[in-house]
Amino acid sequence: MSPVLSLFVSKFLFVAAALLPIINPPGLVPFFISLTSHNSQAQRAFLARRIAVYCFLLLLGSMYIGGFVLSFFGVSLPVVQISGGLLITIAAWRMLNDNPAENTPSVSKLENRETLKQRAFYPLTFPLTVGPGSISVAITVGASLTSTGKALERFTLAPLAAVAAVSVTCLLIWWCLLYADRLMGYLGQTGAVVFLRLTAFILLCLGVQIIWEGFSGLVEPLLHSVGK
Repeated sequence: MSPVLSLFVSKFLFVAAALLPIINPPGLVPFFISLTSHNSQAQRAFLARRIAVYCFLLLLGSMYIGGFVLSFFGVSLPVVQISGGLLITIAAWRMLNDNPAENTPSVSKLENRETLKQRAFYPLTFPLTVGPGSISVAITVGASLTSTGKALERFTLAPLAAVAAVSVTCLLIWWCLLYADRLMGYLGQTGAVVFLRLTAFILLCLGVQIIWEGFSGLVEPLLHSVGK
């Protein structure tokens, strides 16, 4: 393997290894099923495509301009974590209080394409798929890719590897969401309801955890300054 190809593969694996565990495409299936329970199969397929596209744009944007945007508006990562954690907590609370008996395929919302696009971005892409944790990781990965190395590595290989890794991640997201019904079908109706409740509770816990991490990030520097 040539040095250039080896460097490209290493950058690709670095980005993919950072994004895939925190996004966890198979873990998105129950949330997608719960929040699109009133939509038809065609609408779900459309939403899956739009979510994948929005994730691609949001992740790459976070990598290369996310840090500049936050600096321009004077927003810190802990504030992003607290705000995103609140959004995730609200979405999880709604899922916990949703009535599974109403989530039948025979009831479909007649939503136009523009409404579906809006739902695909919020809340299905942000904050459920690409949330504050994913954005924080993407910003950190982007800073790491562009901070070291020669010009060829920083301005050619690293961006190409980032695009390739994000593309693979988004393709996995699209595939998991497109076949969400089939994946959840193995659990059966009762098992699916139980699993949705459990995953909603886990999502609620994750939202609270993200809020706590953001709060700790804001308070810790104050405690250090007081201790001195």
